[in-house]
Amino acid sequence: MATQVIWIVFAVLATFTLGYMGYSRYLSRFVELDEERDTPAHKYEDGQEYVPAKKPVLLGHHFSSIAGGAPIVGPITAGAVWGWVPALLWIAIGNPLMGSVHDFVSLSGSLRHEGKSIGYIIGEYVGEEGKNMLLWFAFLTIVLVVAVFALVVAIVFDAFPQVTTASFLYIALALAFGVYLYQLNGPFIPGTVLFVAGVFAGIWVGVEFPFAIYPAVGDASYPAGTIVLSEIVGLGAGTWVPGSSAVAMNPNRAAWVPIILVYAGIASALPVWVLLQPRDYLSSFLLYSGVGGVLLAVIVGTIFGTASQPLVVADSLGAFNGFWGVEAAGLAPLFPLLFITIACGTISGFHSLVSSGTTAKQLDKETDARLIGYGGMLGEGLLAAVALSTLAVAGFADPAGGIGAALPNFATGGGIILTSFYIPTSYGAPFMALVLVSFLLTSTDTAARLGRYMMEEIVGVPTGETRSGFENLGGSPREAISGLARGRYTNPVLQAIPAYLMVISGEWLTLWALFGGANQLLAALALLTATIWLANWDDSKQLISTGVPMAIMTTITVIGLAWLAFYSNLYQNIILGGASDTAALISSVVQMVLALILIGLALSLVRKGYDNISEAREGHTVDRAEPSDD
Repeated sequence: MATQVIWIVFAVLATFTLGYMGYSRYLSRFVELDEERDTPAHKYEDGQEYVPAKKPVLLGHHFSSIAGGAPIVGPITAGAVWGWVPALLWIAIGNPLMGSVHDFVSLSGSLRHEGKSIGYIIGEYVGEEGKNMLLWFAFLTIVLVVAVFALVVAIVFDAFPQVTTASFLYIALALAFGVYLYQLNGPFIPGTVLFVAGVFAGIWVGVEFPFAIYPAVGDASYPAGTIVLSEIVGLGAGTWVPGSSAVAMNPNRAAWVPIILVYAGIASALPVWVLLQPRDYLSSFLLYSGVGGVLLAVIVGTIFGTASQPLVVADSLGAFNGFWGVEAAGLAPLFPLLFITIACGTISGFHSLVSSGTTAKQLDKETDARLIGYGGMLGEGLLAAVALSTLAVAGFADPAGGIGAALPNFATGGGIILTSFYIPTSYGAPFMALVLVSFLLTSTDTAARLGRYMMEEIVGVPTGETRSGFENLGGSPREAISGLARGRYTNPVLQAIPAYLMVISGEWLTLWALFGGANQLLAALALLTATIWLANWDDSKQLISTGVPMAIMTTITVIGLAWLAFYSNLYQNIILGGASDTAALISSVVQMVLALILIGLALSLVRKGYDNISEAREGHTVDRAEPSDD
């Protein structure tokens, strides 16, 4: 008997409700949240960074910032490789016990340290060297974020040329909305109605006028009437495009990758009012309608039978595909790779950068941290459950196609589920694809912006200072690189180049697992930071709630990154010649070196943290440093 998809939704809702009603209440008392205590937003209110925000407003902003494409891509990848049951269990159990704890303590710890970032906090206890290690670790993780999301956007653009057109219109509308609000001082509510309607109308335009750069390859086909740029201007079939023949790639996808990286770099350098703020606001409507709509549609379609087909798990998607997963994925052990493949849907180090770096500066009351920190992460878990549900409905009939075949199922399955509301799949599927791409574009250029901030902090650009990056190009190579790193417009190049070198291999599973491992290891370091803070705060504080997840995630991610470095890249791709061309070989070397650097930085920080915790718990006085802001 086929399993109904509604059980995936109910399982997640059940564990998440227990976590929020019980565990989050305990954690709030544990860190002594006090509604009467002034938050950094009130103590340092400056109208720019430290600004108290109402709880619903801050929850929406925080959720939009953390809910990128990863909680969609991770569950789809893991469900396709190892089966939907292992993926569901890791989301339903791991999120309330680990991921939501991580986000909550990152936010709470920042509240106790004047709204400072986790890098600053760990530096206060283990010194300036520890702070710089964490900044470098976070920057390298950001490079991986930019790389994988550029590839995923390219895959979706290729699968749904309709959403390519809709995405360009979406970005144009966001730019226009920014001008409307901040330059023309247009009224907010009428503007919201007008521009949100424009975003949804863009889906119709995309359906009518799909767009691609190169023709479809092999058995794939584009919708009738697709505008193919290469056929108009005579660019040929595109086989000359770097990476076009790699796994998970084709000429159209390979051509989109550099365009997306350029977009991310430009967007990261623009003032926030030009694109980031209006785009995040408009994307929140896609977020709520996409996630909430699918969850509700699963319930309605199951109870009333209004969907175009029964909402059951497709036979082509296995419940459990064994420890090594589907054969087409290669040698992919469930432990540790499952736990780093599903990154943001269960736990994400990227969230600690948002929680401690921006959200903590806007918290109106300390008690709001429970809903925004713990509850916000549960919301991301619901997005992961939606992704798994769409894959379950659409099925996975072509394991040999890898992620290139599995990822578009988010839109296909979502379109089927939305027929519960009598929405035709010809519109429902492009809408879900636009939901996915809007998250991905948000994640990509937000990550590039955060990477720029981190590099500026690493090289010591004073707060408020802006440099172009071209000042030292005529000097020595060292001076030129330093100048590029300090430049607002050139800094993103330092992220885009290594990101592109990794992407053009097209080795999706390895690249995504490398990103997941780095992201999860960053989460372990954020939990380490929280554990150090608790140990130094009061020697009676238990360290289990943060220490156990930290130890588990450190173990999983170090083993996972070592597997990717030595087996997947060194042994398979380099020694056995699995890298099909020079681009793939370069990508494998970059991935291997990056994985080893991340392991080294993380273990060094864990050692420093362990020494600090040991001294604090043995009753020794631990000198607290004052990390510099440069």
